[in-house]
Amino acid sequence: MDLETAVASIVAAESPPGAPLEALKAQAVASRSYLIASKGRHGTSFDFCDTTHCQFLREPPNAGHPSAIAARQTAGLVLAFNDSVFAAMYSASCGGHTYSLAELGLSPHDYPYYAVDCEYCRKNPEVWTRRLPNAESEKLGQGRSESSRLRLARQLGWMAIPSNTYATKSNGDEVELRGVGRGHGIGLCQRGAAAMARDGADFQTILQHYYPNTSLKRISE
Repeated sequence: MDLETAVASIVAAESPPGAPLEALKAQAVASRSYLIASKGRHGTSFDFCDTTHCQFLREPPNAGHPSAIAARQTAGLVLAFNDSVFAAMYSASCGGHTYSLAELGLSPHDYPYYAVDCEYCRKNPEVWTRRLPNAESEKLGQGRSESSRLRLARQLGWMAIPSNTYATKSNGDEVELRGVGRGHGIGLCQRGAAAMARDGADFQTILQHYYPNTSLKRISE
């Protein structure tokens, strides 16, 4: 599968239903950047898997599908920080603001990410509630940690703790978590990007909002 076909397939699999074209184009640039900058995630056998560990992948859409159009209209465009392509991260719903890597206990690599406001998710949050036994909740540690969230997710299921934005309340032998959002909350927010596009923002504006201090760079496949 060539690069642009892979991008179109990922956009079709990852994007929320009904996302406007400009949001799909922003997703295409982010996905392409991730593919270019993250080769070798699975050693020498293959570069990527088709799960949330890397990026979802499905059968390539037909040429007239919005995801294919988005990939075609942004062909070769990637995100760069200090003139270097970086693996652009994104999540389904940020809960009202995105996180920097440092806020979630992650070490900055090629791009530090920044905490930015997401007006749509702040006004229209995806709300969730979970209850964990005290022994399990203690594994979350202090503060916000994506590593702790993923560790519990591997043990209890991927939706055990849907996001990193939550408050805790002790309730006898368990802890109640009340949160908003879905995913790690780093980089592009797919719900927020779709809302920005519906309000008239183009894909460049969307990318600049969620990836501050970056530039668009054109590469050859």
